[in-house]
Amino acid sequence: MKPTEEEVHSALRIILTDKKSYATSLNYAVNYVVQGLKLKGEALRVQCIYVLNNIQKWRHSEAKEVRKVLKEFTKWRADLINQ
Repeated sequence: MKPTEEEVHSALRIILTDKKSYATSLNYAVNYVVQGLKLKGEALRVQCIYVLNNIQKWRHSEAKEVRKVLKEFTKWRADLINQ
């Protein structure tokens, strides 16, 4: 099943809980995440791409699931646009 915008926002909030990684692996991602929480639709899909590119080195107990939600959301929205 494709993630909802609310599920994406929940995944983004998980990233923000890892404050100890702000200065290292989440350096630029934090600003993209904060902006992403304000967005919906296509704008949120594009922001998720930026977040994904900036959390590649992030290690967290929920990192794999967060990445999965964001990736699925970006694919799904792209599929809708291309129909």
